[in-house]
Amino acid sequence: MFHPDQSQRLSGFYDLIDLPRIPEPRGSLTFIEGSRHVPFDIARIYYLYDVPASATRAGHAHHRLTQLIIAASGSFDVDLDNGFEKAALRLDRPYRGLLVRPMVWRTIDNFSGGALCLVIASIPYDETEYIRDYNAFLRLAQAAG
Repeated sequence: MFHPDQSQRLSGFYDLIDLPRIPEPRGSLTFIEGSRHVPFDIARIYYLYDVPASATRAGHAHHRLTQLIIAASGSFDVDLDNGFEKAALRLDRPYRGLLVRPMVWRTIDNFSGGALCLVIASIPYDETEYIRDYNAFLRLAQAAG
């Protein structure tokens, strides 16, 4: 079962979660189990790679989706906005995940060479789940807040 004490509570809309690490001379291993290391059953996994350093990814929010974003290799920046607060984080450790809750606008940029952005999602892909217009997102967030 997911325990909040394994995460660093940073705000109501995101957390940094240190994942299990098994270091050894042959290399390190990190693993993730749904509802144990993340507070949801894992419904989908996807990853971004070969992203040019000048590119920006994401640029949207989700109605219900919770995600764990991990820099499996390299590094990148994640900017978060819940309609009231903003946060900027640099992800650069393959054993640390950024848990992003629903109704949070996110952008990902400043990718290092060879960066691999691994994303673990709480629900399967559903286009109606996306909020792609920032002004519409702000109206929804402020109406709910």
